[in-house]
Amino acid sequence: MSGGETRAMAERAGGAGAQGAAAARAAVVIPAGGEGRRMGGRRKPFLVLAGEPLLCHTLRPFLEHPLVHWVIVALPAADAAHPPAWLADADGRIRVVAGGAERGDSVRNALEAVPAAADVVLVHDAARPLVSREVIDRAIRTAAAGQACVAAIPVSDTIKEVEAGGVVVGTPDRARLWQAQTPQAFPRALIVHAYARAAREGVRATDDAALVELYGAGVVIVEGAPENIKVTTPA
Repeated sequence: MSGGETRAMAERAGGAGAQGAAAARAAVVIPAGGEGRRMGGRRKPFLVLAGEPLLCHTLRPFLEHPLVHWVIVALPAADAAHPPAWLADADGRIRVVAGGAERGDSVRNALEAVPAAADVVLVHDAARPLVSREVIDRAIRTAAAGQACVAAIPVSDTIKEVEAGGVVVGTPDRARLWQAQTPQAFPRALIVHAYARAAREGVRATDDAALVELYGAGVVIVEGAPENIKVTTPA
């Protein structure tokens, strides 16, 4: 699929999405197949927060959203084969699949389980438990209109570009910088075809929107939230 075909696909989705986001059927992909290297080998989605696994907190805002019809969770293969009861029995919309060696592999495996009936796909970090209904609404509404989008907030600190040896080589204009969060949302066909093409071409990406950008589709920012943080390292 060429860049022009990718753009055309987004435009066709936009024509359908313009009929109203209220009718959109959303699928949510949660890549949770990592080994927790930055957490000392502890898998973040299974860490307990306020008496519940972190993943429960992450899933709840999506399961409470009326437009979310499917939730695909990619776990390490051993956990996917025998998912914990608190996940397997939580909601009939949840499907567990085996993740892959890298985040992109887990997303691709989960996308293969997204039904063709889905209009939009939201990809959300398993360790980002504080996403709000408002952020989810904005992401679904934008993707339902045929536009790929990323939840983000403006950068508040000065950013330095640094080369090897710690030498500062540039200070980007902060007014143009945004801190990406998740969810990232897409018309279903757009993200499915982007990942399929990346697999054929051996392209790896740690950011889903960057992959769509690579193949020629535009991506816009939707307002995220400062509290929509990602659990990354031990306290």
